[in-house]
Amino acid sequence: MTWLLDCDGVIWLAEEAIPGAPEAVKRLRASGTRVVLLTNNSYPRRSDHLAKLERMGMAPVATDLLSSAMAAALLLEAGERALVLGGPGVIEELTARGVITVSPTDAEIGRVDAVVVGMYPSFDYASLAVAATALHTGARLIGTNEDATFPTAKGVLPGAGALLAAVARAGQCEPTIAGKPYPPTVGLVRERIGEVEMVVGDRPSTDGLLARRLEARFGLVLTGVTPPGHRPLDPEPDIEATDLAALVRAELG
Repeated sequence: MTWLLDCDGVIWLAEEAIPGAPEAVKRLRASGTRVVLLTNNSYPRRSDHLAKLERMGMAPVATDLLSSAMAAALLLEAGERALVLGGPGVIEELTARGVITVSPTDAEIGRVDAVVVGMYPSFDYASLAVAATALHTGARLIGTNEDATFPTAKGVLPGAGALLAAVARAGQCEPTIAGKPYPPTVGLVRERIGEVEMVVGDRPSTDGLLARRLEARFGLVLTGVTPPGHRPLDPEPDIEATDLAALVRAELG
């Protein structure tokens, strides 16, 4: 049996582990369940995610970690040039794919095949203008994800989707989305993981829809962007709990 867990809002909030989450992951693994982590957050590198899991007491398995950056890289081919408004995680995956990456701050950018947008704290008018120019001259637009918000211990902040929306509007084009719940991530999960029985997340529009497309159950936790006392959701979860620990208790007894 395999469970697919979201990270932000399920396992941690920024640099803080959600209480009970490490113990819940250990309990799942002890029961013989394979635990795969899938995050829409494309900013960190693989090593950053793995080190964070180690620090929080969740022994990481490198092959059981997937991200929207990995899915985005599959949308480009070796030798293509990409203008990246994103973090080191995106650059790492594109480089491993053989893609040539350029930054909006580079003195010489030249023609690019794609503009790739992820979480990009340095986003400003200048980077928006460079991206829009590339799109107007024929580049295609790829978003690592379209999550408008990002849960942290200090509250909900703007996500990569908010930046992507600005770039798409300025470039007057429709983006191809790589992350949950879109086909690139569905394909990535099926190829690398296989069958999934449960998807656990805090956002029905991404985690819930991904569960439906993988023909898996959807477990909703209320430690991220979906608050207690929420309105009816689409899709509705198959099981809902206050946090991951409570959900695991309900499933395992």
